[in-house]
Amino acid sequence: MSKKIVAILSILIICASCSKANAPTNQAPSPAPIVSPSLQPTTEPTVEPEPTETIDPIKEQIAAMTLDEKIGQMVLVGLEGTTIQDDAKKMIEQYRIGGFILYKDNMTDAAQTLKLLNQLKAANEANTAPLWLSLDQEGGKVSRMPEQFIKLPPAADVGRVNEAAYTKLIGEALGEEVHALGFNMDFAPVLDINSNPKNPVIGNRSFGADPDTVISHGMETMKAIQSKQVAAVVKHFPGHGDTSVDSHLDLPVVNKTRQQLEAFELLPFVRAIKQNADAIMVAHLLIPKIDEKYPASISKKIIKDMLRDDLGYEGVVITDDMTMGGITEHFNVGQAAVRSIQAGSDIILIGHDNAIQLSVLKALKQSARDGDIPKDMLDQSVYRILKLKAKYQLADTPVKSIDVKAVNKQIEAALAAGK
Repeated sequence: MSKKIVAILSILIICASCSKANAPTNQAPSPAPIVSPSLQPTTEPTVEPEPTETIDPIKEQIAAMTLDEKIGQMVLVGLEGTTIQDDAKKMIEQYRIGGFILYKDNMTDAAQTLKLLNQLKAANEANTAPLWLSLDQEGGKVSRMPEQFIKLPPAADVGRVNEAAYTKLIGEALGEEVHALGFNMDFAPVLDINSNPKNPVIGNRSFGADPDTVISHGMETMKAIQSKQVAAVVKHFPGHGDTSVDSHLDLPVVNKTRQQLEAFELLPFVRAIKQNADAIMVAHLLIPKIDEKYPASISKKIIKDMLRDDLGYEGVVITDDMTMGGITEHFNVGQAAVRSIQAGSDIILIGHDNAIQLSVLKALKQSARDGDIPKDMLDQSVYRILKLKAKYQLADTPVKSIDVKAVNKQIEAALAAGK
């Protein structure tokens, strides 16, 4: 047999072996696994429901407001007479003013004051936001209430007693008399530290000459006023205690550094911020080592940089009365009001002079139209204002009557606790 035939036979034998090894067996194939339809994997991604956006009613209210309504909320004015006059009606109906401040000349007795406040509320009925009805009621020499009410002591006397329970009772009595007449905002308590004996404007309006006394009794009074459904406006940031000039007449100068203020004057305000102060009033004080050109009430370095950014205050900022000499002797009031808003204020207080009040409203509106006061800044201020009004559930509902005897009884009880 030739070698070629042997090679062919060898190849055939090998192929036959391979075919046999790869031949199918007689075993039945395994059945495919049965998977329940409910367990079948899906290739479609799971769609999470979109979160429902929470609607902020205040933002919705602001979105529907006109420019006049927004500007109006940012101004609080005084008025003439003991009954509602045409100027006050115009402020409400045309300028949609945010509120009023009453002084001693506006109040002859409890019944008349109640009637005047109710008249203002009735005139504001068509407007979307209720009115601030405010006053300076501190006790002592700064007392606007009618003579029928028993006098409350000045803050210095309260500080000297130095008992938290007594301070609370005095604060509650103060808040009660204010609320009983229909007021909803009080420019109190004073948080200035009376560190300068020559100070012509603070004196016994302060709880004391050291930070701890002012903090202790200032916070107790602030919370007591708030407990009577009255917004408490602490004052006068960043501290009016170490001055020798009355800002009602001219512009006081405080020659202190930022570090010195932080170690003393600012301490009561820092505590008030931590305890959710409703509003802070900024004083007409020139502090050259912080801002050599502009007083605190119109200074970006003091309001925005210090109060807002550094101290973290997010509440309402209101100026002291812009018709005081600290402003009028050195600035155009309309321009100063614009600068104050640009600096971080929310409310411009103009206690007197209808012509000046109108000039401020005009200046603010023009600046908003020109973009000098950006829309976002405007809306943020209005938001803070309306949020505070909502906190106290303000409404222009008339107060039907006041029981002066009941209020005086509470004042008597508070005074007796300090003896």
